[in-house]
Amino acid sequence: DLELHLQRCQQLSVTVLTDHQDLSNTELKTITNSPAPQQYRIRAKLRTYKPQKLHQSVKLHCSKCNSLQEVPDRDDFDFILHNSAATAPNPELHNASWYESVTWTTQDQKKREIAIHFVKRDEMLQHPEDTLLMIEGGTLKEIWKLAKRFKCVIPVRSTVDDLELLDLSAPFLLQGNVKYYGCKKCSTPKPMKNLSSIAAEQQPSWEPTEIAQVLGIELLQYVFIMKFTLVDETGALNAYLFDY
Repeated sequence: DLELHLQRCQQLSVTVLTDHQDLSNTELKTITNSPAPQQYRIRAKLRTYKPQKLHQSVKLHCSKCNSLQEVPDRDDFDFILHNSAATAPNPELHNASWYESVTWTTQDQKKREIAIHFVKRDEMLQHPEDTLLMIEGGTLKEIWKLAKRFKCVIPVRSTVDDLELLDLSAPFLLQGNVKYYGCKKCSTPKPMKNLSSIAAEQQPSWEPTEIAQVLGIELLQYVFIMKFTLVDETGALNAYLFDY
């Protein structure tokens, strides 16, 4: 467990934090006064690390604009779904040539209208594990249930003439337990009819990168980021960990 490991590192007076066994130890003061990039081997004490909780180390990174953002939490997604459910599905958009639609009204007090559009291949529905579907008016709980059974789930809403993605603060795609997000700055969302080009393929793989491309989404990648402050008798050095 990395968190326990870091705690143990803080308890030790001196810890070897890098490898490079072929190199002699270099003082931190020398490193901070030297041009980069170079390789060093150091002996230093770990003074602090951030963030303190490991789950806070996971961010979303856009490789195009190089921005970093927090992963939206459950409440953010729930709020967007709640707002989109206020607009009833447009029946004129049901049962297109490349998808088949099923609609119903919930029996609860809110009487929500829900529409699920199952994307077809060669005018035929596929097995659930190979199927991409689009859902309007669903709750977070309902969407997660669908994501466990079907290969891909895309939350959408109706416009006058097409289905479209929700606000990009919400995931544009759910696949199993993974939520995929798009960069608000670099994306130019396109109508859902653009998915028909993938549906027309012989064996659609429904890869997130391909889906993002046809929908005009710049895909954000999950990254792991931490900051370590290292010290020895000559000075301090901030070290940053950034990895996909």
